[in-house]
Amino acid sequence: MAKSGTPLATASSRADVASPRDADLAPSQQPGRLSRRRDASRHGVFAIVTTVTLFAIDALALLTAFISAYNLRDVTGALGPATAPPRGTYLLLVGLASGAILVVFALAGMYRYRRTISRMDELYRIVSHVSFGLVIAIAVASLVLGQEFVYSRQMLAYGWIFAVVAVTTGRLLHASTIGRMRARGVATDRLLIVGAGPTGRLILDKVRRSPQLGFDVVGFVRHAPLEGELPIELDGLPVLGVSSQLSEIVEAQMVDEIIVALSGTPHEEILDLVYAVTQLPVAIRVYPDSFRLLTSDSLSITDLNGLPTVSLRSIGLRRIDRVIKRTVDIVVSVTVLVALAPLMLAIALLVKLTSPGPVFFVQERVGQDGRAFQLLKFRSMPVNAEAESGPVWTSHDDPRPTRIGRVMRRYSLDELPQFINVLLGDMSVVGPRPERPYFVERFRQMIPSYMARHHEKSGVTGWAQVNGLRGDTSIEERTRYDLYYVENWSVLLDLKIMVKTLFHIFRRDNNAY
Repeated sequence: MAKSGTPLATASSRADVASPRDADLAPSQQPGRLSRRRDASRHGVFAIVTTVTLFAIDALALLTAFISAYNLRDVTGALGPATAPPRGTYLLLVGLASGAILVVFALAGMYRYRRTISRMDELYRIVSHVSFGLVIAIAVASLVLGQEFVYSRQMLAYGWIFAVVAVTTGRLLHASTIGRMRARGVATDRLLIVGAGPTGRLILDKVRRSPQLGFDVVGFVRHAPLEGELPIELDGLPVLGVSSQLSEIVEAQMVDEIIVALSGTPHEEILDLVYAVTQLPVAIRVYPDSFRLLTSDSLSITDLNGLPTVSLRSIGLRRIDRVIKRTVDIVVSVTVLVALAPLMLAIALLVKLTSPGPVFFVQERVGQDGRAFQLLKFRSMPVNAEAESGPVWTSHDDPRPTRIGRVMRRYSLDELPQFINVLLGDMSVVGPRPERPYFVERFRQMIPSYMARHHEKSGVTGWAQVNGLRGDTSIEERTRYDLYYVENWSVLLDLKIMVKTLFHIFRRDNNAY
């Protein structure tokens, strides 16, 4: 895989791209076509090996889990009699349970290759599908064995727990191994980004920070070039041409996948780009427009007495959802404030001893429905840090934070007092991050639908933040992620964001400053 930031060869510099003289050869003899076939063969073998090994790991994990459950049947009788069924009967149950779960996994698409999937989403799918598979196995066993069917609730509980843990562990190890192989260039896909604007550069940045995705970015294609000559390169990658030449560029560069990153482009033009390469063996992804199409998850087909309609958005959380979310907020905020009280006291003392001024920094922010509230943080900068500059965002090389303040901001420790805001009801644990009135007024004039992010309470952490959009990053992209959260709230999504926040804080690429 080519290193990020290194210009890749263009069509004219590739030795295996078909030249005019190659056109006289039969299609199967042209060098470019032969290279594409070899690449396709390698990709096919890699995909088969990946699927087979994942299936084998799942099967081994399930057998290990259920056999372990049988061997641990005498540990406790809390779940009922610990009497085990005959070994032959239990072997039948192990086979039925393992087979049923593997079939459920296959039917649910868990052996289709996905470049990336959230660990929380994967765990949720494993829990639900293992549970469903066990129910099917018990039903089949009861039909086959009739009155002779005997099973231990204790072993069933052990088997379920062990199966979830074993399958999850096996899949994490498998995904990690595949990611490392792709990062080293094994079976990488050649990626072309259509769109050389901010959205296209955002895609490039995400790909560069995720080598485990296995993408080899060949360059950009401009959709609507400005007057004058095209730039030779952008962010270290070549600009290969304009979108009217897309088919030729895809063939010349032997592109495997295209990402169309054209925010604000009419859908008719997007479709024209797709149609231009339909005859070529190339996969196409379209990065959704931030505001014309908020998220595919929010789309649903509804029926009005026989009249089909498409629901684009809902009006926010229902009353029962708000009760659930508020309950979670109270439980989490109380737990954090009590458990981390010694740490917060130590931070308060360090702030007081290392910098003159108050311990807490209090600032007006805009919350739910545009209402202002006073946000609490540990002070990480000198008093009146914005006296000369006015309201500004912190940047990577910002000299203003104190020494202890820089450490606090790196690990988000300065945010801990915001759980007091959560307990008071001004904020939620999860939600769009609150901004100052100065910035809110600017952004609402710049960005359509910006104020829609204020339909719900602001959060200590949010969907945008755990996806790397914090600090001095694109407000348009942050808004898109915030709107996604508002449109698609669920308890599971909140839990997912909380867990991702803990991992994100300690990642090397955490861009908090």
